[in-house]
Amino acid sequence: MAAGLLRYLLGHKIYVASAGVRGGETDPFAVSAMEEIGIDISDHVPVSFQELHDTSFDLVVSLTPQAQHQAVEMTRTMSLDVEYWPTHDPTLATGNREQRLAAYRQVRDALMARIKARFGLNGQPNP
Repeated sequence: MAAGLLRYLLGHKIYVASAGVRGGETDPFAVSAMEEIGIDISDHVPVSFQELHDTSFDLVVSLTPQAQHQAVEMTRTMSLDVEYWPTHDPTLATGNREQRLAAYRQVRDALMARIKARFGLNGQPNP
């Protein structure tokens, strides 16, 4: 979701790539939460750090402790900045569909606010 938000807001100005601790399938709850604000991430294929083809990054933002560890490891061989944005894992939410989707909305909205603050976009409305 973070990469989708950043691409939506600044994809015309900066290169954005997404990687995590593990690859896999796109989370349908994440797709739904993003569709609600007009951003389509349905074709996103999650990849792990090891699967990244391009490693020419200036900044890596990690959202989990595991990803933070891997990002810091990257600094051993690359010159880049690493920021840790602790983020609740919405996949841990329980309950019915609406309750689980609410957890994804909270993460989406928190990431949107963080991205806008970090990249100086506070004056921009939400999509």
